[in-house]
Amino acid sequence: MDIKIELPGVKLGVVEADGVSVAPSNLELAKEMDAICERLRGAHTLESVMELESIRAVRSMFRLWGIDPARYRPSSEALSRRVVQGKGLYRISNVVDTGNCGSIETGWPYGSYNRALLALPVSFREGGQSETYEGIGKQTWHLAGRPVLADSAGAFGSPISDSTRTMVTEATQDVLSVIYAPASATDASVKQAAERLAERLQGFAGAQATRWEIITKHS
Repeated sequence: MDIKIELPGVKLGVVEADGVSVAPSNLELAKEMDAICERLRGAHTLESVMELESIRAVRSMFRLWGIDPARYRPSSEALSRRVVQGKGLYRISNVVDTGNCGSIETGWPYGSYNRALLALPVSFREGGQSETYEGIGKQTWHLAGRPVLADSAGAFGSPISDSTRTMVTEATQDVLSVIYAPASATDASVKQAAERLAERLQGFAGAQATRWEIITKHS
């Protein structure tokens, strides 16, 4: 899927998965989630996780957009902080949980969306002055000046918090997943993250076909 990038300092790893079966995570995925959390928690404290190069790079990316990452925390940082505090990852669904695994491993925000509900074209841009959406687990999210993924119907996603409009549910069959990587990340590292996510969507969510690409501002 072609996504136009209008903001600086970012590259997107885009994974599309067809024919997924959304369900609670099975025991195998739960064990993988626990192992990822244990590795992070065993290696870092709350203070040291904030010094990880990946976390610092995402924070720099937010500042480049004029966003204070201490006030509007990147989703990957929020997950990492939760894990090192011993709270573990949320258990939402096999599709969302695979994204959270990748986010913890890379330190980058991930988003998963119901592709059938998107109205092309899609862009990654700054939110408009009066734009809002209903955030997942939040009240109305005001988007002015914030980084958003948007289709022709308006904003639906963000590396901070996504909307309910395109959220993945048990009715979802086709998924668009987006990895919000800093532009300083190598293509090889984004490729590895995208391929790993595609493999997990096949192995844990039964995706019948997957494809991925890396999109930069000049694509």
